[in-house]
Amino acid sequence: MKFFISILILLFTFFSYSQERPESFLLELTTPFPNVRDIAMSPNGDEVMFTAQSIMGNLSAILSSKKINNSWTTPEIVSFSGQFFDLEPFYSSDGLTLYFVSSRPLSNKTLEPKDFDIWYVKRKNLNSNWVKPINMGSPINTEYGEFYPSIAKNGNFYFTRDNTELKTKDDIYVSEFKNNTYLTPEKLSLNINTEGYEYNAFIYPDESYLLFGSYNRKDGFGSGDLYISFKTDDQWTVAKNLGETINSDKMDYCPFVDTKTNTLYFTSKRDNTKVQQEKPLTTNELITELNKADNGSSGLYRVSIEGLIKTIN
Repeated sequence: MKFFISILILLFTFFSYSQERPESFLLELTTPFPNVRDIAMSPNGDEVMFTAQSIMGNLSAILSSKKINNSWTTPEIVSFSGQFFDLEPFYSSDGLTLYFVSSRPLSNKTLEPKDFDIWYVKRKNLNSNWVKPINMGSPINTEYGEFYPSIAKNGNFYFTRDNTELKTKDDIYVSEFKNNTYLTPEKLSLNINTEGYEYNAFIYPDESYLLFGSYNRKDGFGSGDLYISFKTDDQWTVAKNLGETINSDKMDYCPFVDTKTNTLYFTSKRDNTKVQQEKPLTTNELITELNKADNGSSGLYRVSIEGLIKTIN
């Protein structure tokens, strides 16, 4: 009963704020990269990682930037990335372990990529280097593709799996963490997973809600949208679309919440290119229009979490 009341308070808090519009994030750092796919913020807020990809999406690497004197440093490829197809970083609660997705081979005896698995790297302290990546292995990884790790405070491990033997497409799974062991992953309920694509799930640390992406649902605004489901009495509520202020008619995906600042970060391919001009453009005006934030390239956005849910009630 106490937990249920807490959820109602959470919902009331969300609904009581006015909805803000997402704004571009780290634009000055990410502009040199054709597509920026996802984001992870370190627990202390002084380090950020994101994935930069080629225009065609066939080259992918993880980059890092650190906040020094309240300014972000120039992004650099992290020590364990840059050779293979890497993406989707996620920090542990102490910032000493980083989970990520890669198609890198299991051993250094071959350079042939395999299916996508979830890997992790560790470091001794926040200022030390990351050590050699380790594959998470069974039961998280299988012969299918595993993506987008997100871990609750109790250790429960949420991720996406593409099981080609199932009628459904990408689905969201959870592996419970008990006695220091990950149990066999289970698909989340039909209130979240459908016959279509569900992906990029972010779990709030106390597991009170789950944010995720879903593709071309009937209540969507076009392409991929962000959805939310709340957990009450160990059940997930029917997922609701976050609304047209957050979602666009293009691909919106890769949610991440900074719980210290109550900020939602996500990726979007929204396109507000002005194609009909009032007068002929100069060359500089054309360059500005082609390179603005919401030009259809994949970029990072942020919005306050307080105003996130009001429009979906």
